[in-house]
Amino acid sequence: MNDVTRVPAAAPSGCISIVHLGLGAFHRAHQAVYLERYRQRSGDDAWGVSSANLRGGVALVDALRDADYHYHVAEYADRDHITLREIGVIEEVLFTGRDSSGQWGRDLTALLTRLASPDTRLVTLTVTEKGYFLSPAEGTLLRDDPLIAHDIEHPQAPRTVPGLLVEALARRRSAGIPPFTVLCCDNMPNNGQRTRAAVMQLAACRDGELAAWIEREVAFPCSMVDRIVPAMTAADFARLAELGVDDPNAVVGEAFSQWVVEDDFPLGRPAWESEGVEMVADVAPFETMKLRMLNGSHSLLAYLGALEGIETVFDAVSRDDLMALLHRYMLHEAAPTLAMPAGTDLEGYAEQLLYRFANDSLRHRLHQIAMDGSQKLPQRWLHGALARLEAGGEVPCIALGLAAWIRYTAGSDLHGNVHAVDDPMADTFALLHETHGEDHENLVLAFLELDAVVPPALAEHSGFAAEVVSAYRCLTTLGLDTALARLDAST
Repeated sequence: MNDVTRVPAAAPSGCISIVHLGLGAFHRAHQAVYLERYRQRSGDDAWGVSSANLRGGVALVDALRDADYHYHVAEYADRDHITLREIGVIEEVLFTGRDSSGQWGRDLTALLTRLASPDTRLVTLTVTEKGYFLSPAEGTLLRDDPLIAHDIEHPQAPRTVPGLLVEALARRRSAGIPPFTVLCCDNMPNNGQRTRAAVMQLAACRDGELAAWIEREVAFPCSMVDRIVPAMTAADFARLAELGVDDPNAVVGEAFSQWVVEDDFPLGRPAWESEGVEMVADVAPFETMKLRMLNGSHSLLAYLGALEGIETVFDAVSRDDLMALLHRYMLHEAAPTLAMPAGTDLEGYAEQLLYRFANDSLRHRLHQIAMDGSQKLPQRWLHGALARLEAGGEVPCIALGLAAWIRYTAGSDLHGNVHAVDDPMADTFALLHETHGEDHENLVLAFLELDAVVPPALAEHSGFAAEVVSAYRCLTTLGLDTALARLDAST
């Protein structure tokens, strides 16, 4: 018998002051939920949201319009304890991507008008790491990317997030309107500063004075977000239907949620702290902790588990050897690289993460986590690995994980089942596999030479390359069980 708590949406505000870029499941199950709870409890109706889909299809935008912008979030403490929330804080949805006919920017004019409006005080972002068009290892703008090249050539018809922000800020500057605050909510270290870097570098291509104004006037606070929000499946919709919810826009997630935000909002903000948001002076320690311990563990499960044909996080942590791998990685490779505030219990945090991963009500698919590895692994594993090695430590779990990632990019698992490689560098990976084939050593070395992904100092570190080569050979020729057993034996 399900224990279901149902929470209806607050009344619409009619006052849109936040624009969100990236109308994905995470935004709808995280930032929108915090704002919905805040509006319900405080009665402050000054913070309606306009949310734009930039890369996803137009179907979600149209479906939300048909539903009067309402949708449901099912929060699972476990399979039998559910909070079902109706969300109504999104009061406008827009689409600026490419439609099925190949045309761009259906609602681009409306979005730029909204961004340039003096009513807009805050712009929030969940567009994934690749949406900032920065080199993962170096943080420099990818000026040769076709979309960035388009925005340099046609700045008033932008197709990227940096391009949208630069054009909107240029319009506000010309009109004498104070700039909005830009709050990145993506899983990147120093995410506010990286967002600033992308915007500044693109603005400099257009107008040095505009770039200087942005540097001087625009706030880019950092944030750390945490909630497991799997992609929806037919089974998820069927479970919701059993609860009386027929909602094609619904999302599911775990009950746990965390948000840590650098408190720098010149034009004001909602009083999020009343809903448990941690407003702090420095997000960096929390951000790095989450990236290396939670997201790094997820990536280990994604590549090792997917190669074995394991479908979900829950299925993976049901194996004792993979659970032991995560415990070792978090406490012996990730935690020693962290500089946390006094009193932070990293061992307790690790145990909490393992408990969350074992939530059997979530079907968090490993292939979903495995997407965009070239963009994610520098901050999840590789910068931490370099720090650990330079301090005299060892990183066998990361070496095995990196070997698994390289093997995953071949496009098939260890049993020959084919999978898509969803990554901006997928063509490069395919060429490397075609070139080197079964030459394991040169294949691994070629991947380690991808300095857009692997920090050169790590690739050149004595012994690291050999450890990855050894792990790759073992994993590829002897299988996951043997690779994990050998790792366990080395403890």
